[in-house]
Amino acid sequence: MLPLDPQADIGRRAWVPCPRCEDSRDCGPCGERRTCSRHWRYLLSNKGSLLHLQCPGCTHVWTHESGFGATRSTWSRVAGGPEGP
Repeated sequence: MLPLDPQADIGRRAWVPCPRCEDSRDCGPCGERRTCSRHWRYLLSNKGSLLHLQCPGCTHVWTHESGFGATRSTWSRVAGGPEGP
């Protein structure tokens, strides 16, 4: 397990399923896309709609495209290529 990132702050949270431990799989509120007091993730940083997250349970770190706000082109999101118009 990785240690918690130094940027991990309980005041900056996001409610996104963890792709590694899937701890929110059988949770009623999470299944209804509502905020849950148990299955939140540390929001380490963001660039527009791209979120950098860490799960407090398994400490997995990943990037999630939220689709909200300033999004990048499909090419940029998938291939890391130059940002689109």
